[in-house]
Amino acid sequence: MSLFLIVATQITAAARSELRWELAGVAVGAILLSIGLASLTVFLFRRRTSDFTLVYFSSFAILYATRLLFWQGIIRSIFPLEESSFNRIDLVIDCFIPVPFTLFLLQIVESRWKSALRWVLGAQLLFGVMRLFSTLLHIGEHAMSVTNNITVIGACALVGVYYIYGRPAQGTSRDVKITFAGVAIFALFAIETNLRDLRLIPSHRNTEPIGFLLFVCCLGYVATYRTLAKEESLLEINKELQIANQIQSSILPREVPQLAGLEIVARYLPMSAVAGDFYDFLVVDEKQIGILVADVTGHGVPAALIASMLKVAFAGQGAHADDPARVLGGLNRALCGKFEEHFVTAAYVFLDLEKFLLRYAGAGHPPLLLTGRTELPRKSESREIEANGLMLGLFPEATYSSVEIPLDAGARILLYTDGILESTNAAREEFGKSRLKTFLAASSSSASQLADALLLELRRWSSAERQRTQEDDITLLILDLIPAP
Repeated sequence: MSLFLIVATQITAAARSELRWELAGVAVGAILLSIGLASLTVFLFRRRTSDFTLVYFSSFAILYATRLLFWQGIIRSIFPLEESSFNRIDLVIDCFIPVPFTLFLLQIVESRWKSALRWVLGAQLLFGVMRLFSTLLHIGEHAMSVTNNITVIGACALVGVYYIYGRPAQGTSRDVKITFAGVAIFALFAIETNLRDLRLIPSHRNTEPIGFLLFVCCLGYVATYRTLAKEESLLEINKELQIANQIQSSILPREVPQLAGLEIVARYLPMSAVAGDFYDFLVVDEKQIGILVADVTGHGVPAALIASMLKVAFAGQGAHADDPARVLGGLNRALCGKFEEHFVTAAYVFLDLEKFLLRYAGAGHPPLLLTGRTELPRKSESREIEANGLMLGLFPEATYSSVEIPLDAGARILLYTDGILESTNAAREEFGKSRLKTFLAASSSSASQLADALLLELRRWSSAERQRTQEDDITLLILDLIPAP
């Protein structure tokens, strides 16, 4: 009777020990699965990015957690699957689990290691496929398993050798250091597990999941740190763009000049927070005014900086505001040598409201459009006025010519940038000059109404109401000469 009690006690103790190990495995697997799913959720709900560090990390953690959970008898008893199905899932995961980790490394290592890691990735995929089919077809199954054990041991050993002897004395990034620390910890457990599988050391409890949990903690720290750092960087960039937008808004006229006999309407639609379009006025007296519209090539901050340079240069042209050719020549000399990859197109108009004269000069800019509105039913063809020289900022010795045109009371003048002409529809067809001229000639509304109607037509044309983004900066100035009572 006492012998029976002793045996029963030992069996109960063994069962309790086995249960504790299974519960520990379930707990570790649940933790890893939670970490992986949380990381994937963070990636899906964060800003759109090309950094897939979190995706590869979460995939790595989820795959290992799934395999670890399916190792446990408690979990297997919950799911109504045959033993062979669990074994196939375990096999597929075991064949390809190194792949997401290698992809993770590709995101964080220096550029000089990326080429070698791509070869490693290809070898992992090839070996995984070979091992999978070898096991499923029962061809060389034992040899492939042994090869896998030896490969894992060799890879772990090479990681340790590199970390001790091959890494540079300085300049290694923080991400790489922490990752290799985690790899080193996991490598010790992985080597022990694979030596046990090869029966080179005595068999005992599998402690590899503990090493993997520590490894995942290191990778999780790296992934989280990179994600937060990028988010902070994006927030800082957005803050700087807001400041740049405020600065650029300050260089544009706060309001249009008010001259008797002239109505000026301006519309400015940048495609992003900062833009390269620019317009400004030189008011000579109550009857004379100069108007500049310019377009810097490119977009964003570089174009906006050049536009601010143009503001300063234009302010210095007041002494000869009545001579468009001299104004553009002065702007060109002021801008030449200040930048290399950009240039500026510009149109300058000088209006003498007392003599009803228009003087115009251009620098590679779309032509001014002029419409007479003196005849009923207030419709007439739009006339192109073009006196173009070379773009500003490229050739210091460039010269410009101007034209002088008499105006009728009721004339309408349109100045604009090529963002209007180059607006495209879903078929990639441009709005074009002919449509703009037709729209301008057919309108009998006020300058303000015309400006709003034209911008609405451009939105319809470019399908902006269907969430297509604006493709270029748009600036529009409409000048109406108001007839005397």
